[in-house]
Amino acid sequence: MRTRSISTATALAVLFSSAALTVVTASSASAASAVVTYPSGLAVGVKRVFVGDAANGRILATDYTGTLVDAAAGFGNVSDLALSDDGTTLYAAVPKSHEVVALDAATLDVKTRYPVATDSGPVYVDFAAGKVWFTYGNQWEGDLGSVDPAVDPASGTDPVKLAQFPQVGNSVTMWGQALLDTDPLRPGLLALGQTGLSTDSMAVLDVSSGTPVLTAWHGGDYTLNDGIGDIDLVAGADQVLVNGMDRDAYANGRFAKVGAYPAGQHADVSGSGLVAQVSGTKVAVYRPNATRPLRTYSTGTQPAASVAWAPDSSRIFALVNGTKGYTLKALTQPTLNVPTLTVSAPAAAARAKKLTVTGRISATVPLPSGVKLSVTRIDLDSPSGKALPTVTVKADGTYAFTDTPPAGGTVTYKVRYAGDAQHAAVTASDKVAVSRATPALTLNNNGKLYNYGADVRFTAHLGTTYKNRTVEIWADPFGADRPKKRIKTGTVNSSGNIAAWVDMTRDTNVYAVFKGDSRYKPRTVKVTAYARVRVSTAVSRHFKTGKIGSTTYYWFHKTTNPLLTTTMTYYPGRWQRFDLQVYYQGDWHPLDSEYFELGTNGKSAVQLGGPGETGVRARMRSVYVNGSSGDSVNSTTYGAWKYLYWTN
Repeated sequence: MRTRSISTATALAVLFSSAALTVVTASSASAASAVVTYPSGLAVGVKRVFVGDAANGRILATDYTGTLVDAAAGFGNVSDLALSDDGTTLYAAVPKSHEVVALDAATLDVKTRYPVATDSGPVYVDFAAGKVWFTYGNQWEGDLGSVDPAVDPASGTDPVKLAQFPQVGNSVTMWGQALLDTDPLRPGLLALGQTGLSTDSMAVLDVSSGTPVLTAWHGGDYTLNDGIGDIDLVAGADQVLVNGMDRDAYANGRFAKVGAYPAGQHADVSGSGLVAQVSGTKVAVYRPNATRPLRTYSTGTQPAASVAWAPDSSRIFALVNGTKGYTLKALTQPTLNVPTLTVSAPAAAARAKKLTVTGRISATVPLPSGVKLSVTRIDLDSPSGKALPTVTVKADGTYAFTDTPPAGGTVTYKVRYAGDAQHAAVTASDKVAVSRATPALTLNNNGKLYNYGADVRFTAHLGTTYKNRTVEIWADPFGADRPKKRIKTGTVNSSGNIAAWVDMTRDTNVYAVFKGDSRYKPRTVKVTAYARVRVSTAVSRHFKTGKIGSTTYYWFHKTTNPLLTTTMTYYPGRWQRFDLQVYYQGDWHPLDSEYFELGTNGKSAVQLGGPGETGVRARMRSVYVNGSSGDSVNSTTYGAWKYLYWTN
């Protein structure tokens, strides 16, 4: 069972952040079912993953998909977790209450609490040779302790032992709470890495006898590291991996650098020797001593806080920082190399003409010879895809095929390698803009002016197309209060026509829309038809009507003030223009034009002062002026002249 510890630097960074941890599957962050505020310890058992919460003392258990299966609380501030070799017991380091707590891994019920006689720690915990090992102490007096689960505290024998780090020279020289690491394939060994200094000490201890014996020691002297944030025992070799990068071998009590992986920050080593390395915002998987990754996963915009292998090496669990906090992601198929597959199709091509698609497939793990790729063409006639002949890759990794696209529009060529025993499946695609003919589409009545409320028939005509004979007609009256609306959709008749009626109460844009088919491109045409307002004027206070010549006048006494009430189609903020002219020396002369606001009932009453003398002739009219009457939703409309005459 692999157990991962977050270094002091990482723990402090997490502690002072406001990020929350969401435990999720790799495929869907939205399936989150467990949330912790500050991650503190990551332990992976058989089909279960355990995460500690330093903020509220919770320990959560999930399955391999990240679904919450159990939770326990009341542990103060958990700082690290470890599993027994058989996976039945989970151990938690709780520095606030200075104890190591043993829990049933199946139920998270507390089995035993082991008090540790220190005022600083325990902080890190791991399991080896049948004992729980922990580190404790302050920066200058760090040490190693152990818990023997086989000893019953009620027996009178204390199962907890302190001060177990072997002396080097005349003193204990592992300052602070050291990181710990064990490996099931290196039974009885315990790696320790000092943290917090500009160069750190490290050690490998043999604890198989129950009493730690120094196997190798390195005092921090800048020759091997500039500080330790992570240390791992390497399965199958007498080495430790420091900071996910440096491979340091140990022999004859000393350490020596023997190699390095490309730049990383921390890692975990699987039982098979595979390395899961955190490097920036990537998790890279390396075979032992390799210089190129077997597989690489992206962790988004932030690096992973910790990684841990499943015991069977089937997946890697990574604590990843995202927009909503840390997430536990299961990175699957870690042993499969992911090839790089490219597809290059022409940017544009003519329909029904041959085109050529090229590409390349490569991998950091050599591909088998004669790789075959499946090809699918997706277009308007085959939206679910049409399989094309399989393509064989050349020895240099390149490939090419030809096709004659029967349909126009966006055509996608999707190429897929199904994978093999060493390689994951991979898919790539490219798109081609394939030409389509422009259909004939017309719409009548453009620019025509209609009286208010006229019912007007708009007819669209569609020319030759391939399969689609449907046309939509939309009306968009002027004014933000009336949205564009589809008023007709249907198949054109045998003459290619389709018609719709529009009630012309405003200037209106009318559209005919053809959405295209696989051989003819979409097209929209627009016409604009115009509508007058409805306007009338009522004259009052006259004593009679009568003709002067052939024109009918309203007759008023010379001291009467006529009342002229205009009714006009209402629109918010609309004004009518009041035009007044007088008759003089055989002709009409403008006297005044003035705007008056309409009431919400569409009426505007204007009183005209009487002249006080006889024989005066005048005329008036009400006018809606597009743009000047307060809006532009109708076309300029002139009301009828009203003729006025004053006499005795």
